Amino acid sequence: MTGDGVPVICSRVGCREDAHWRIDWRNPKIHSPERRKSWTACDEHVGYLREFLSARSFPLDVAPIEVAS
Repeated sequence: MTGDGVPVICSRVGCREDAHWRIDWRNPKIHSPERRKSWTACDEHVGYLREFLSARSFPLDVAPIEVAS
């Protein structure tokens, strides 16, 4: 949940759980180095989404979602 009370939902298709992870990635074939996309993930799906992107050799970073206070 964000600091303003808005829930952050997992990006995995069909999942409606609260996300605790942020995955920033890019497709180097179509995105410039400064262009990043973000997905969010619950604890159950963070590994699946990370592996999905890694299998395609997309550069990515995974970090906990920061909650503004």
